[in-house]
Amino acid sequence: MADPLVIAGATFSSRLIAGTARFPNQQVMLDALEASGAEMVTASIRRISLEGYSGSLIDLLGDKYRILPNTAGCVTARDAILTAELAREALNTNWVKLELIGDRELLYPDVEQLVHAADELVRKGFIVMPYCNEDPVSCQKLADVGCAAVMPLGSLIGSGMGIANPAAIELICSRSPVPVVLDAGIGTASDAAQAMELGCDAVMIDTAIAKSHDPVRMAAGMRAAVEGGRLARLAGRIPKQRFAEPSSPQLGLVGS
Repeated sequence: MADPLVIAGATFSSRLIAGTARFPNQQVMLDALEASGAEMVTASIRRISLEGYSGSLIDLLGDKYRILPNTAGCVTARDAILTAELAREALNTNWVKLELIGDRELLYPDVEQLVHAADELVRKGFIVMPYCNEDPVSCQKLADVGCAAVMPLGSLIGSGMGIANPAAIELICSRSPVPVVLDAGIGTASDAAQAMELGCDAVMIDTAIAKSHDPVRMAAGMRAAVEGGRLARLAGRIPKQRFAEPSSPQLGLVGS
């Protein structure tokens, strides 16, 4: 763990956070999670049983992963707060991925209500990781109220369009006082690598793995992409220039 991801004092070897929705079946999901190397997985409170019966999602994931319950589907701050409190009571975790949707078609966050809900949840002792717009001002407001990380979208949820505004994501990463997790829009491994190269601390991936033709193989590819992108970011890319520069010296060429 030479380069761990640290969120709210917790350390993770993996910088890939995986989703648990849209897989063809539970066994494929489990195999893909294993291949991804993820240590934190998200689960929508609205679609899982909180009773812990044998075969439930919570029972399947057990103690192997940190479960990050999310408030997917909530459209008001009140609903999101109540859903988070339900998750904390049922799952014995104060971690929550806060989703508060302002447009049912675009699935864009409602920033005003999102900041309000985040503020309230932080005051109630939650570790809040909000899904938010690719907007430096919104991300700063969320950090200011005490969010443990910010999760700006790369593009529309489930679209696979990749990072639509890389300049904004890079700006958020350069200014954010808390970890930045790219959330939504990743379609393939190169998108995940680009997110890390732009400076993101981690990526959240669900649909791109679950809906691929081979989720287990795609999960392994995403794992390699995240690791490669992080290494490239730490190493530092060469500057772009408008002229060629030979990699071999001119001195000593035959005929020179």
